[in-house]
Amino acid sequence: MALDRITLAHFRNHRASDLAGTQKFNLLVGENGAGKTNILEALSLLSPGRGLRRAALVDMAGTEGGGSFQIGASLREQGHESARLGTYIEADRPSRRLVRINGADGAASDLSEWLALAWLTPAMDGLFTDSAGARRRYMDRMALAVEPAHARNASRLEAALRERNKLLDTGADDRWLDAIEAQLAEHGAAVAAGRAALVAALADELSTLPRTPFARPVLTYRAGGPTELEPLRQELRRNRGRDRAAGRALTGPQRDELEVVMAGSGQSAALCSTGEQKAMLIAITLAHSTLAAEGRPGLLLLDEVAAHLDPVRRAALFDRLRQGRAQVWMTGTELAPFEDIAAESAVWRVSAGTVERI
Repeated sequence: MALDRITLAHFRNHRASDLAGTQKFNLLVGENGAGKTNILEALSLLSPGRGLRRAALVDMAGTEGGGSFQIGASLREQGHESARLGTYIEADRPSRRLVRINGADGAASDLSEWLALAWLTPAMDGLFTDSAGARRRYMDRMALAVEPAHARNASRLEAALRERNKLLDTGADDRWLDAIEAQLAEHGAAVAAGRAALVAALADELSTLPRTPFARPVLTYRAGGPTELEPLRQELRRNRGRDRAAGRALTGPQRDELEVVMAGSGQSAALCSTGEQKAMLIAITLAHSTLAAEGRPGLLLLDEVAAHLDPVRRAALFDRLRQGRAQVWMTGTELAPFEDIAAESAVWRVSAGTVERI
């Protein structure tokens, strides 16, 4: 099963773009700023969440669409369309993303039943040296692709944390705090369980990989507090005074950390070379794509990844992608880095928000 008949209307710099006749490998080639990553971003919105740029919806609307945009794509199975997916915003409700599946209204969370997405962009290159919060968001995005219910638990956890902070600041009655802490503990325990399960599954997948030119990462989930519901609730109650003074909760899943070291040397990923960090990110992305595509069509978006690899690592990457189940979309400024797979790929030239099959 593969994604095909992709349409973009008034999305970023794409006034009206159509991509049909897709393959296992799909290449978007063009100059910087032509709109290649915009296509990947549009595809990433065929899943729950904010897309690969985490941008505001209003910023995605093109200048000629009156504040609206539309994205559509078909799932093709054995040459026939099995589902039509769409997401869009309307000019009078620019902050609300709407979804249609097979012509019927749906929710963004419903998209995860049809398609599993994973992606890697240059903006993620600094993940290992970024804040712990960035790595928590990274874990949550990956967990969402594997278990769609994780998104609801994560959003409710954030809401409960904000509400508890307000109650602590205003000196609310203990009964109000008991109630919100019960919710916080319920969703916090679920988020912690989702993150732990994700990292364990990734670690297992990475440990079975054959030797490749890529550095192999070793992942560890470090909990920021109790991970069970009742111990977490008790910890929150016990530390109200400390948290009130700090202005935030100092224990719980909002303090979780993803630790990554390089196999063999045991060196922290944050201290590795940029090339080693990129190789580890690629390895994690491929492992996640394998996990996410279990039982669903998989889509893997790789932005400007081939240009930063030497020929040996490019060949190893392409071999891994051939073995995977996901349909792959890659961008580049020229076709040369993709010469090993060009003959088996669908290729589009992207220029100023237009696409042309070549």
